Amino acid sequence: MNYKRRAQFIVPLHLNHSFFNAIRDTSYYSLTNKKAKVIMNMEHMKPEEIIELFKEKFNNSVKNSKIEVKTAGLKKNSYSLIWLEIEPKDFKEAVKLLCTIQFPHFAIISGDDFGEEIELNYHFSLYYGERFKEISVNLITLLPKKDLKIPTLTDIIPGAQTAEREIKEMFGIKVEGLPDSPNLFLPKDFAKDTYPFRRDEKGIYPLSKNGKYVGDNIVKREEGVEKVE
Repeated sequence: MNYKRRAQFIVPLHLNHSFFNAIRDTSYYSLTNKKAKVIMNMEHMKPEEIIELFKEKFNNSVKNSKIEVKTAGLKKNSYSLIWLEIEPKDFKEAVKLLCTIQFPHFAIISGDDFGEEIELNYHFSLYYGERFKEISVNLITLLPKKDLKIPTLTDIIPGAQTAEREIKEMFGIKVEGLPDSPNLFLPKDFAKDTYPFRRDEKGIYPLSKNGKYVGDNIVKREEGVEKVE
């Protein structure tokens, strides 16, 4: 099968050898004939079909899912957002499955500290740039703080490296397969094991439930700062 003629890609083909290997995996085509035909013909899938595809492939690993429909502009044109929560063990495979629908546009990784877990949101778009047809696909995973690691996506989507380095520096997440490199966002002499986006004892300023700074971290950290008159 000539994948290059069948598929539409946003990034240059020579960067995506790993992606071609991923979609050759026949496990992604153990679907109903109807769904396989939709994927191979690159038809525009509906948000409901996309969620059904993920649920069929990953079953109980899809923890939550929802579709939002919003409008924009004077003509109130609608667009859809998909939110899918995937267990960490299947997260990379979920991204590979997304790539079989169409190679997605990757935007950014956002995240939050929820106490015992770090939530990561990977923001993608399908049918990127197609007027009123683009679908926002947001893949969510929750990482327990006792096991803060997730595999890199750079072998599938090379452009994910910058966002992965950000969550590594800001949350202290180990991105498995991402080469070690100097800090990109934080200065070289930034405090070790301190992560700006964390809200616990490893953050810059621990927060209480009402949002006020607590503890003596502020005093201790400011003692070493020279004041310039």
